[in-house]
Amino acid sequence: MKNILIALDFDKTDFLIKKTIELLDCESAKIWLLHAAAPDPDFVGYEVGPQYVRDLRAEELREEHKTLLDRANEIKKGGIDAEGLLIQGATVETILAESEKLEVDVIVIGHGDHSFLYNLIFGETSVQVVKDTKIPVMVVPLN
Repeated sequence: MKNILIALDFDKTDFLIKKTIELLDCESAKIWLLHAAAPDPDFVGYEVGPQYVRDLRAEELREEHKTLLDRANEIKKGGIDAEGLLIQGATVETILAESEKLEVDVIVIGHGDHSFLYNLIFGETSVQVVKDTKIPVMVVPLN
């Protein structure tokens, strides 16, 4: 059985999943849908913040998890084994750690254009994943 990890950021998710299934032999594969959610901020010496902020964040995470499970269930209806994973952490590090832990055969990631300022601050996730892993990576253009 082939293990395929699709890294999702909920931008053109359906397109990325469709292209993966279309381009890779997925009939006997397990597809892992991974979303690396932003970690909760840690501010040394500060309180954790007001309850309403924590409640809003918890609701966001529940919605993201539900979206992943819904997408995994749609894939299962097509006869392909799939599972959704929502993990809080730095995006690149989370993708790489989970890929190794799950012993995936290929990482699928979308690539879209961002502004110079965005790339300067956040970097380009797809480029960093390709540079930092020995696992084959399929990069799907999202534009």
